[in-house]
Amino acid sequence: MSEALRLRCVFAFLMSLVMTLLMSAWVTWLNIGLQADFLPRWRHAFFAAWPVAFCAVMLFAPRVQQISRAIVARTTRPAPACPVCSPGAPAGTGTAACSCPR
Repeated sequence: MSEALRLRCVFAFLMSLVMTLLMSAWVTWLNIGLQADFLPRWRHAFFAAWPVAFCAVMLFAPRVQQISRAIVARTTRPAPACPVCSPGAPAGTGTAACSCPR
């Protein structure tokens, strides 16, 4: 198994674990409140939902990551031009075009 695939599996395992623990507890609490049988019902909801959550993360995480990168790339603004060194050099780059510490 490649390191990338191993990382993807570990990420999916941990992300689905955390999300399923939180969401199953929250929904169980909303449905029945803090009753005497809360823990057994929560445990049942958790074990029913975790395999689905793991599969969902394995299937959809790469595509969601691509979409997230595209959104961030579209909303990222370039650094402002340095008014001291050169009108076209980004401020604070420290390159030959602009050596300002700003």
